[in-house]
Amino acid sequence: MVNLAGNVGYANIATQASVGGKGGLWTMGGKIRVIFRSHAIRRIFQHRITTAEVLHVLETGETIEDYPEDIPYPSRLIWGWSGSRPLHVVVAYNAHAHEMIVITVYEPDPEIWSPGFRQRRRL
Repeated sequence: MVNLAGNVGYANIATQASVGGKGGLWTMGGKIRVIFRSHAIRRIFQHRITTAEVLHVLETGETIEDYPEDIPYPSRLIWGWSGSRPLHVVVAYNAHAHEMIVITVYEPDPEIWSPGFRQRRRL
């Protein structure tokens, strides 16, 4: 269950998989606390994306961009599908606290992303 009250939402998921699937660097076992930042919560409601869809992408999606130098925690862009709907989730990982922080969630724009939504179009 995910509580989205206030500016931050929380969920606990149990996983043995790598976050971001193929190419995942964050291999985790056991429970992970997932924090939804206020921006992600706004996007979830704005685009009618469910928290279950976000968690599904985190568990089954593929890392398509890494941002290891992000501060305060390294982050990545994860691409996945919810049925026929493509989704991108930007998530950071706080290894010390064993937390994933969902920064934003969106449906990729076909004018910005190439077919398949895994690579940005060259402008």
